[in-house]
Amino acid sequence: MRRSSAWYLAVLLVAGCGGGSEAGEAEMAETAEAMAESEAMAEMEMADAGLACVVMGDAEGRQSPLQELSFSYEGGEGLLCYGAPSARERVVMGELVPYGEVWRLGANEATALHLSAAATVGGVALGPGSYSLYATPGETEWEFHVNSEYDRWGIPIDATVRGTEVGSFMATPAPTAGMVETMTFEQVDGALRFSWENTQVDIPLGM
Repeated sequence: MRRSSAWYLAVLLVAGCGGGSEAGEAEMAETAEAMAESEAMAEMEMADAGLACVVMGDAEGRQSPLQELSFSYEGGEGLLCYGAPSARERVVMGELVPYGEVWRLGANEATALHLSAAATVGGVALGPGSYSLYATPGETEWEFHVNSEYDRWGIPIDATVRGTEVGSFMATPAPTAGMVETMTFEQVDGALRFSWENTQVDIPLGM
């Protein structure tokens, strides 16, 4: 899928420059090949860094499938692993996900954050390694919790789990442009953006 995206972008670049000639087609092929090689190198760097999602039990047939978000930041590569639930005509925020209660930020296993190099997440300084993310949603503010234990089931979030937190930070939710049926994360402008139902929250990411 990434190679297809690279090829499509190359087509747009060449078309914008008056492509269509043999020279243009050659340039398009070279551009697509270079982009594909760059993406492949990034994937290899992530593999070399040992970034991989932890799956407990059989992942086939889950109502909330495992999703992975690969992202880059200054000095490193990252991988976010989360179970992606869907609304399925339910009221999510405030009901399915109660306000004021700690939530695993997804479904199934704990939502895991893997970093190949040092980074700050919401202002919390983290070394290279693996962490889990939890959240306490609110109507006007969310609190995110960064935990040093990641290879576990997402619940219960009891005193033992809370005892391994390494930091927390606040973030302000915003309305989405439209209904987001399935919970998702994406990298947007130096942040990891959570979106579900009618709510989105940005988690700042930096060095």
